[in-house]
Amino acid sequence: MRTVRFASLVKSWLDAGLGFFYPNVCQICRSQQATAGDGYVCAGCRQGVRPIQAPFCERCGLPFEGEITTRFECGNCREMELHFSSARAAVSANGVALDIVHRYKYHRALWFEPFLADLLVTQAVPRLARADWDLIVPVPLHPLKQREREFNQAERLARRLSAATRIRVQSLLRRVQPTRTQTLLTRTERAANVRRAFAPARRCRLHGERVVLVDDVLTTGATTSACAEILRKHGAGEVCVWTVARGV
Repeated sequence: MRTVRFASLVKSWLDAGLGFFYPNVCQICRSQQATAGDGYVCAGCRQGVRPIQAPFCERCGLPFEGEITTRFECGNCREMELHFSSARAAVSANGVALDIVHRYKYHRALWFEPFLADLLVTQAVPRLARADWDLIVPVPLHPLKQREREFNQAERLARRLSAATRIRVQSLLRRVQPTRTQTLLTRTERAANVRRAFAPARRCRLHGERVVLVDDVLTTGATTSACAEILRKHGAGEVCVWTVARGV
């Protein structure tokens, strides 16, 4: 009980500290009220975020418009060898959501983290609760990029998801090549770019555990598939992927 009260007190202090440096104003529209607990995103701007809902590809989670009542895989999944069993995302990577992800990721706008984590947790927790998952593994950054950025967004989001699910986090992967950013690459170029980018961490010894791989954005699935391949080769029984946003 004391631990819970202390954690609540620390959160209050942190919110008060953020409120001192950042007024309670939405950091998107700059006109409506939003607090640190909201991730400084107001209710109006939140309405610009599109949650991903069925129908979507059973494998990679790519959403589709229209009425589709049967299970299906998209053309991208049929043409690629993917090493994860399924990938899901909370929202579409466009508009407000993509702007926030980029500002959080590339401009160290860490005040958006509660908002992004809430999107992920709200969608992922109910679905992960339907089956037994053993570990959460974040997609790693190359050490040079992590020093430049000062944090790994996937790791921070993974820890938020872990706190909500009580599934422990383990960093079982290393990024061994400083690859180009995937943003402007084609599907084929993305796959080639990350083909030998990852390696197992020294403590990556799995014995059939079911792993949740976490990243911020999924587009073609090349990065997460490369990570899943390493985990499967080193003993993971199954790998699913959860991201905050899905490129469409």
